[in-house]
Amino acid sequence: MPTPRDTGDAVITVVHTVACHYCADARAALDELSGQYRLRVDYIDATSPAGLGLLTRHRVPMFPLVLVDGQFFSYGRLPRGKLRRQLEARQPAGTR
Repeated sequence: MPTPRDTGDAVITVVHTVACHYCADARAALDELSGQYRLRVDYIDATSPAGLGLLTRHRVPMFPLVLVDGQFFSYGRLPRGKLRRQLEARQPAGTR
């Protein structure tokens, strides 16, 4: 079975919490972007062991924490333009 790396898919990890309007905003934006780019989105609850580990490692002051391909990308409101530019740069034309 091919992995996201094999297929060229970006892996977006979102560490979220309940009642977080920036988390809901990020989910809506990523739902929209998933129709335009090759990506896989993993949502991790902030209270889970994996979520707590990522929060401890990146020490962000607010939610959501967003990683792209395992690397820190942002926290708080998702910067849509910055994410689009990064997705454009990593995916060859004609593969979206």
